[in-house]
Amino acid sequence: MTITTRFAPSPTGRLHVGNIRTALHNWLWAQRNGGRFLLRIDDTDAERSEERFVEAIHADLAWLGLAPDAVVRQSERFALYQRRFDALVEAGRLYPAYESAQELDLKRKILLGRGLPPVYDRAALRLTGAERAALEAQGTHPHWRFRLDHDAPLAWDDLVRGPQSFDPATMSDPVVRRADGSWLYMLPSVIDDIDMGVTHVVRGEDHVSNTALQLQMFAALDAPAPAFAHAALLTGAEGKLSKRLGSLGVDHFRGSGIEPQAVRALLARIGTSDPVEPLVEAAPLVAGFDFSRFGRAPARFDEAELAQLNARIVHQLDVATVADRLPAGMDEAAWNAVRPNLSTVAEAAGWWQVIEGPVSPPEPDAEDRAFLTEAASLAATLDWGADPWHALTGALKAATGRKGKPLFLPLRRALTGMDHGPDMAALLPLIGRERAVARLGG
Repeated sequence: MTITTRFAPSPTGRLHVGNIRTALHNWLWAQRNGGRFLLRIDDTDAERSEERFVEAIHADLAWLGLAPDAVVRQSERFALYQRRFDALVEAGRLYPAYESAQELDLKRKILLGRGLPPVYDRAALRLTGAERAALEAQGTHPHWRFRLDHDAPLAWDDLVRGPQSFDPATMSDPVVRRADGSWLYMLPSVIDDIDMGVTHVVRGEDHVSNTALQLQMFAALDAPAPAFAHAALLTGAEGKLSKRLGSLGVDHFRGSGIEPQAVRALLARIGTSDPVEPLVEAAPLVAGFDFSRFGRAPARFDEAELAQLNARIVHQLDVATVADRLPAGMDEAAWNAVRPNLSTVAEAAGWWQVIEGPVSPPEPDAEDRAFLTEAASLAATLDWGADPWHALTGALKAATGRKGKPLFLPLRRALTGMDHGPDMAALLPLIGRERAVARLGG
C-alpha cells in the first residue's frame, strides 16, 4: 500500500498559517513513508472560488518547498459525484428534505429552548410521495441529507487524539447537497478520498465531528475508511485562539523577511514533544515526523519565536541560496562577513552600504580624534593582504596604551558609523585601505 495524503484547500482566499501547517503535516507524512502528497482544489463553490487564489495556492506551496505529486480539482469531478450520489439515493442513504433555512432555524431554537440537542428530526422522511410532489410543484426544491445509521457506532483510533467515539443518534443527518444542486464539503471529499486512494486524512481537530459522519459515508460506498490524524489547532502567543492567525500567510512571512525553511522548521515541531530547531534542510524534519509525538493541547504559534528561528536559519544560508536577493556587487566574502549579524537576508543591503560607504559616524571628542588620526597614518602603512584589523589594533595598542573598548569602539564607529556589527577582522578587508584611511582620517 502506498501511503497517500492530500491537502484540500478551497480557493476562496489566501492560505493562512493554519492551512500551511496542515499542508506541511500531509507532505511530511508522505515523505516519511515514501508515499504521495496530493493537492486537491476544493472549488465546488463556484461563486466564491477564484482562479487567482488557485494560482496563489500553487505559488505558496512552491515557496515552502511542498511540491504535490498530483493535482485534482473538484470542479472537474462532478460527473463522478453524480454517479455516487445516484447510487446512494438508490440505496436509501440519501433523502430529499424541503425545509427552508428559516424553518430549520426555528426548529433548532425550539429544541434548544427545551434543553434538547438541536438534532434534525427527520421530518422529511415522513413525507409521502404525494406531499413531496406537491412541494416541488410549488417550486420548492429539496436539499439532500445523508441518512445516518443510528445502530452503527462511529468510532476510530485517531493517530493524534487516540480512541474517538460518537453516538450517531445525537447527530443530525448532514446536508450533502444544496437545493440549487451545488455540493457541500462532506460527500465529495469522501468520494475523492476513495477515488484518489488516500490512506491518511491529516487535518485540524475542528474536523473531528466531520470525520465521525464521514465514516458512515465510506461504509455506504463500500470503501474502507482511511486513517485519521487530527492535530490540535494553533493559538496565538497570548494563548487564545487568535483571529490574527487567519491573516498570517506566505505574503506576510515573505514581506517580513522570513525564510521558508524557518516556517517549515517551526510548524513541523510546534505542538509536538520535539524541540523546535533551526533546520535548513527538510530531511531531519521528515525523519522525525511522527503523529505519536503530537500533544492534545493547542499548539502555540509565536511570531517572535519564528523571527528568532529565522535569524538562526539565515546564519546558515550559503551565498548561492541568497545571491538573487543580495545587492549588486556583494560577493561571498561580504555575505559571510555580515551573515552572523542578520535577522533577515534583506538586512544585508544595510551592511553592504556600510562597506561601500559613505558612512556617517558620530563626531569624536578631541582625544579620540587624535587617536583616529594616528590610526589613519598606521592604516596607510599596513599589509592589507594579511590581517589588517589585528595588525592595526596591535600597533595602536602598542603606540597609545589603549585596550578594550577605548581601543576598539572609536575605530568601529569611524569605520562603520555603528557601535556594533560584524566582526571587524572580516569587515575591514572589505572596506579596503583607501576607504578605511579616509574614514579614520575624518
